[in-house]
Amino acid sequence: MAEEQVPEALETTDETEDVPAAVFSSEPGAPNAQQAEGDAGQPGDESQGGADADEGRLSLRSFLGILGPGLVTGVADDDPSGVATYSQAGAMTGMGLLWTAPLSLPLMYGVQEICDRTALATGDSLGTLVRRKFLRGGRVVIGVLVVALIVANCLNVAADLAAIGAGMDLLGLGRSSIWAAVTGVVLAAALVFGSFDRIASIFKWLSLVLLVYVAVLVVSHVPWGEVGAGLVGLRMRWDWTSIGLVVAVLGTTISPYMFFWQSGHRIEEMRASPESPQASPPLRDRPPKRAWRKLLLARIDVLVGMVVSVAAMFAIMVATAATIGRDGPHDLNTAADAARALEPIAGPWAKVIFAIGFIATGVLAVPVLASSGSIALAGLLGKPWGFNRKVRKAPLFYGLIIVGTLGGVAIAELSSDPVGLLVFSAMINGIAAAPFLIVVMLVSRDRELMGNFVNGRLAAFVGWLTAAIMAVAGVAGLYITIARPG
Repeated sequence: MAEEQVPEALETTDETEDVPAAVFSSEPGAPNAQQAEGDAGQPGDESQGGADADEGRLSLRSFLGILGPGLVTGVADDDPSGVATYSQAGAMTGMGLLWTAPLSLPLMYGVQEICDRTALATGDSLGTLVRRKFLRGGRVVIGVLVVALIVANCLNVAADLAAIGAGMDLLGLGRSSIWAAVTGVVLAAALVFGSFDRIASIFKWLSLVLLVYVAVLVVSHVPWGEVGAGLVGLRMRWDWTSIGLVVAVLGTTISPYMFFWQSGHRIEEMRASPESPQASPPLRDRPPKRAWRKLLLARIDVLVGMVVSVAAMFAIMVATAATIGRDGPHDLNTAADAARALEPIAGPWAKVIFAIGFIATGVLAVPVLASSGSIALAGLLGKPWGFNRKVRKAPLFYGLIIVGTLGGVAIAELSSDPVGLLVFSAMINGIAAAPFLIVVMLVSRDRELMGNFVNGRLAAFVGWLTAAIMAVAGVAGLYITIARPG
């Protein structure tokens, strides 16, 4: 195979130069992107995301090939829980919570980049790295947190299944409770006996229908002055309703399950190399320049996923505020209520478009939720995991997926308030995020595990800042959920 032309931005004149993880994850004074060379097409490296040899840049096809775990994580983050939370925020507070969008993007990217880098650098999932780093006492404490995460994920699965049922109901296809149960059973069977990659490849693109909210902003009479004031926090009302929604918004954008899923999905991608297990080695085992190129492409994937997620978040809040919340606070009780935000562009088709988005994001998110806790606990206990393994080779992994999904089915059947359940599940994620962020930060700064790909100053700052913000949000969420009267 002829060597692919390297873009000028990635060229270097020093063939022996050691290129660590660059600005976001390297030591001070490390070379930047312009000092690194990409070696796409070389033996032992992935071909995805290769540069366009004729144009000296990434082609559209190559760019789309880069998108994988980062995009899936970003799209799954805009699950029905996210859609319902953002819609409720716009309907109840108008433009009051728009400031959470620009706040969320750097925090989301920073955290997910760290989680992704731990997998790329070590070749191990976050759960496995926890097992390697912490002594038995620490592993027990973290294990309790993971079990709590699995329970929280089960609640989130229930909320998403209820939302899928509500979407089917909007389409006039039958009772929502029946569809929630059928979808849960079918997805559990598909994960155990089928292929998640096939599910993800379909629904990650179908889920982008949520970007139709962007079109609503074009045709609706959006008060852009109010939007600007909301983006800088000038429309925030500091009452308990608004604070609870802030916790829910942060919880659905910076969710613990995303940490373990990002890491686990990246490992699955590395395992699935078409050539050999050695075809996608950890960054530590690659020649420095190819390691940098792989990390750069992975960062593009994560960035695109987070931008898509936050763009949908922003559009949903603004569209809902400009339509449903235009005349004052409105409490959304049903999926049909939330769908009204699309009426300016879709008219009578609003319910159909909203239902498709609800169903697509739910179908993508349920497997992510069900498997993320399974990946975490299996890795922590040193048990085999992964969709590339047969059930008999990874019984704990698949058993937890079945229990989590079917448990979600049971909770969904008992719920009478699907929108309320969706928002509540987001708040639970907000409460649980901080402890797991601390674990992530302790793992990612460990040089023995990460080598030269430990957190640099920027990554450390963003990561610990996010942990602090989510800790405050968690305390507020606990007070609202347990202690506050009424």
